[in-house]
Amino acid sequence: MFSFFKSKPAPAPEPPTPEQPAAQAVTPPPPAEPAAAQPRPGWAQRLKQGLAKTRDRLGGQLSGLFGVGRKIDAELFEELETILITADVGVDATQSLLDTLQKKVRRENLTEASDLQEALKQALVDLLAPLQAPLDVTPQKPFILMLAGVNGAGKTTTIGKLAKLYQAQGLSVLLAAGDTFRAAAREQLQVWGERNNVTVISQEKGDSAAVIYDAIQAAQARGIDVVLADTAGRLPTQLHLMEEIRKVKRVIEKAIPGAPHEVLLVLDANTGQNAVAQVKAFDDALGVTGLVLTKLDGTAKGGAVAAIAKARPIPVRYIGVGETVDDLRPFDAREFVEAIFSA
Repeated sequence: MFSFFKSKPAPAPEPPTPEQPAAQAVTPPPPAEPAAAQPRPGWAQRLKQGLAKTRDRLGGQLSGLFGVGRKIDAELFEELETILITADVGVDATQSLLDTLQKKVRRENLTEASDLQEALKQALVDLLAPLQAPLDVTPQKPFILMLAGVNGAGKTTTIGKLAKLYQAQGLSVLLAAGDTFRAAAREQLQVWGERNNVTVISQEKGDSAAVIYDAIQAAQARGIDVVLADTAGRLPTQLHLMEEIRKVKRVIEKAIPGAPHEVLLVLDANTGQNAVAQVKAFDDALGVTGLVLTKLDGTAKGGAVAAIAKARPIPVRYIGVGETVDDLRPFDAREFVEAIFSA
């Protein structure tokens, strides 16, 4: 039987989730500590902090490579190739960047390695620019977002963050707990629903497609703006589960012709080059229209964005660089590159 969950005043602190450690919820800072009241850093600073590991891996090595006095030669390009590949930029994207730089060296007769740093930054921005395409959820009502990805990528948490983001834009949101395999996923969505005063459509057992279909009908009846549909995690090699998620998409299209209006693939940045394989597999199965790159704050593999841009340039709608709701933001190519290179 389907159930509808509405928000209720919480009698006790909310249970901890990966995005909100228990210590933050139950241990307020001592009133005598003025530092605890300091304003939170802005997004640009948080982005730099979140990309610190990638910057140490990529930006730090590049700064050394492009030091003053170093001449441009074949050895420099070989070292640059190694740095880019070990930072998970990928072979194809690395070769593309090297070709761009070598053409610039010949065209402008550059001789100093220090001249290449800005050129590389611009080449990266140009490579990533096609991925910069903010998502507009207003053309359809309800706008149906279907989320997919492997186990542990952060789909459920991303849904909670997106719900808060869209509410801040004045939109009404409904959550569909389509991950019917993992009880914790349903419970986690219910927590997000209570926290954000959002209805959650759930079912203890049963078919994921049926849950999402019911959620869409509820959204139409209630005049909801956005439906966020969760699905169970699966590996691309699990062919029966990939067929199942194709069925989910077909059922959504029967509920509303032309839906889902966005198929978001959630990627864990820690997977590096494996993220490229995931993009290809899920895109072939579902026709992915947007990506969400999570956990960039915990990895040195942020260069994988460049690999995705070269292999399958699907828009990166959002990136996550922290644990709070505000740490999920639209992707900006230049801002991302600057955060990697800037201290």
